[in-house]
Amino acid sequence: MSSNAAGDSVFPKPQPPQSGVRTVLQYTGIPPSWLDKRPGLPSRNWLIFLTVTSAVAGCYVYDRQQCKKIRQDYVDKVKDLAAEPLGSMDLPRKVTVYGAKWLGDEDSDRSMRYFRKYVKPVLVAAAVDYEMVKGRRLGDIARRVADDIRAERRLMLGLDQPFSTPMKLPGSSPEEKRRRWLEGGLVIVGRHTLKEYMTGLKRGWTDGLEVVDREEQLARALENDGKFDEPEPELPSEFALGDDEPLPTPSRLAPSRPFSVLATPTLRAPPPPPKPTETTPAHLNAPPTVIPPQPPMLLVSFTNHIGFTQIPLMIWDFFNERQKVREGAEAAIKLVAGSTRPLSAPPAEALSRHEVSTDPMQPQKPFIAELFPTDLDFDREAESYYKKSLVRDFLSEIEKARADYYKSLVKKLDTARALARGTREPTKEEIKYPPPTEVELRAERLKNEKRWTTDEEGFNIIRPDRDVEWDERFRDVLRVYTDPPEQRKTEDAPSSFSS
Repeated sequence: MSSNAAGDSVFPKPQPPQSGVRTVLQYTGIPPSWLDKRPGLPSRNWLIFLTVTSAVAGCYVYDRQQCKKIRQDYVDKVKDLAAEPLGSMDLPRKVTVYGAKWLGDEDSDRSMRYFRKYVKPVLVAAAVDYEMVKGRRLGDIARRVADDIRAERRLMLGLDQPFSTPMKLPGSSPEEKRRRWLEGGLVIVGRHTLKEYMTGLKRGWTDGLEVVDREEQLARALENDGKFDEPEPELPSEFALGDDEPLPTPSRLAPSRPFSVLATPTLRAPPPPPKPTETTPAHLNAPPTVIPPQPPMLLVSFTNHIGFTQIPLMIWDFFNERQKVREGAEAAIKLVAGSTRPLSAPPAEALSRHEVSTDPMQPQKPFIAELFPTDLDFDREAESYYKKSLVRDFLSEIEKARADYYKSLVKKLDTARALARGTREPTKEEIKYPPPTEVELRAERLKNEKRWTTDEEGFNIIRPDRDVEWDERFRDVLRVYTDPPEQRKTEDAPSSFSS
């Protein structure tokens, strides 16, 4: 028995051969249970999270890849134009881009950002230069266009002299500048910009040629509104007069002083003579019956989504950038190709109808637009995305802000005059933070009124119930870019635009 007990031995079971990585990890302190674990399906919540995340990331990546592909396709169509040789004295084609401020958006650069992101890449590939005119407030584009046209009219009539340089540079003469401007073309981003541009175009070719400083004109209009007048002092009760005696009025003469030989006579300087106003002859100030040729316009659709209710549309646009890339590239192709047609407008009898009162919150339906839509109805559906409350309360909010300001102005004026005349001592708070003087209050009031009046004027231009301004002199003068002819589309892309 002892021999059996001594001879029996238990040998360990042989272990399967281990890989090199497992052998190394076994001596690093990692629990062996982790090394023996086999992968399995994640839990239900993890599957939902991974599925949603992968789908969202896939949509985003696919959309951005398509954007690059679409943009590159259109760039390849026009890039041969940039390789064409240019004379040493020649200048490249240059277009003027107008982008107005969208109603209700504090970012005034939104329309220009749309141009730079979707239209500009194709223009740069075609070696087309551009100049951007941005409206920082409502109505800025209309005022800029009107001022430029009036300046052009004054040069054409000889009222002003063109700026001349000591050394004549290529393309510096007025004729060459106008020729390059006509050949370049215009880019109008959005319907709101089209309204402002057409309003400025009509004002520029209709209003007088007098040089008017708007700030000085507004200050002259506010001069006699009585907001800064001092109240008449009340007479004390002991000086009350009878019913049959006239009321004393303040004398307009200077108070008399006792005469003294040693006293230096005080002479009052006469007021400065008013500036002579430049008058333009009537035959030159009259609006012209015929308008000279204007550069063709490229109408680019633009819609800006603002507000909580339009968040779903913002999300949709974020994952569908390729649609905007395609629309912007196609618009740029129209401008590069140079095919134009006359701007279509309703007949004169349709435009001479009487305006009817409509709801300012809803876009006005154009007259017979269902049967004969014109270019004046361009991008009309974009106006339906204005915030309804903003359109309804825009003018009333300005009136409320104006009333609140003038209500607080009375107290500020009393404080400024009391401190200036020394009728009371300033408080500790007024010593630490001096209140504005009367001069500063007048400048602040002029600044606020200028902002309110320009906002009211600009809103009345782009409000949805107003149509695009039109003048019969524009007919057969204004042109818009259109798609290239069909035969060019069937040809090879590089040769279609280089010919």
